[in-house]
Amino acid sequence: MMTVDTVEKSGSGGTISAFAPAKINMTLHVTGRQADGYHCLDSLVMFADVGDTVSVRHSDETTLTITGPMSAGVPTGDDNLALRAAKLMNTTAEISLDKHLPLAGGIGGGSSDAAATLRALSQLTGAQIPVDVLALGADAPVCVIGTGAARMQGIGKDVTNAPGLPVLHAVLVNPMKPVMTADVFQRLTKRNNPPMPDTLPTNADAATLMAWLSEMRNDLQDAAIEAEPAIQQVFSTLQVTPGCLLTRMSGSGGTCFGLYADAETAASAAGRLQESHPGWWVAATRLNAH
Repeated sequence: MMTVDTVEKSGSGGTISAFAPAKINMTLHVTGRQADGYHCLDSLVMFADVGDTVSVRHSDETTLTITGPMSAGVPTGDDNLALRAAKLMNTTAEISLDKHLPLAGGIGGGSSDAAATLRALSQLTGAQIPVDVLALGADAPVCVIGTGAARMQGIGKDVTNAPGLPVLHAVLVNPMKPVMTADVFQRLTKRNNPPMPDTLPTNADAATLMAWLSEMRNDLQDAAIEAEPAIQQVFSTLQVTPGCLLTRMSGSGGTCFGLYADAETAASAAGRLQESHPGWWVAATRLNAH
């Protein structure tokens, strides 16, 4: 599998492909709301080794082709973030999106696709990625980094790398019921919550990091469960898989994750979940692996 910052060139047409990893909010603290209605967040983000792939090549006009197991329902018009990324780069290209992440799943699929499009088009044309990509969504700035771990603050544009964190073994589970971010925020009852500590763990092993994570929160979790009760079923099922050490929801839902001590235990849990709930999207993965 391609790593997050890998581009591949193939064929005489100079096709370039970039990986668009799932973005996982290990924490998500809602710390306030601006006068313009945008919420302020404080979140530790890690990237998975599962995701979509974006491929681009030169073209006189911009086109988009979508394939993959999660292609159904992906917008194909001006609201598609990959197309908006090409417009932001002020270039035209033939764009192909191989879609593997569930829609409206709280794992930044659209924003990660946009960020991968920006990286691929930058390689294709030599143009620099714009400094301000917030027009592509609150997750776009952190997804442009797209590797390792990062702290995302404010309305999304304040992003700093979070070095010194270990690889974590996880299982991602989505009940295949899209959860609309606006709906979740509307249901939020408390919007001024404490942020994360000023200093994040550094040079921590997995056990130490998980202990720290257990003291953090996703402030959107209860509101998301109210919007889509199936998320609670995901939690209840994940929590009893053998070896599960911590469960939490990513973003505004409905993808939840369980953390495990090693890859074998995570893979075993994923197999059990796929067998018992064939209608769910389940993926064993490594977080912060790049």
